[in-house]
Amino acid sequence: MDLKYFKKHWNETTGEELTDSWGHSIYFFETDFNLTVIRQIQLFQNGKSLKYDDENLQDDYGALSDQPLESEEFIDNEISKTEFYEIWNNGNPDFTKY
Repeated sequence: MDLKYFKKHWNETTGEELTDSWGHSIYFFETDFNLTVIRQIQLFQNGKSLKYDDENLQDDYGALSDQPLESEEFIDNEISKTEFYEIWNNGNPDFTKY
């Protein structure tokens, strides 16, 4: 399977009761060739992170994206597999590093 990896800064809070006070966030996505999301990380300013995949589709804080990414929006935000897995495997990634 040909996988792709993306990073996207989100310069707004979530607007959700449980996570709005966590600050801005950065999304990291692992997708298939059609840009369907396989794994997703949302890293917040306050240091918290949310991770979703087929074993953890959703929780009280969010969910794995059920829509493919829009290629026009993400084309300039591709990252390496190494960068994605560095964050995926890190229990407490540093927001300011990204």
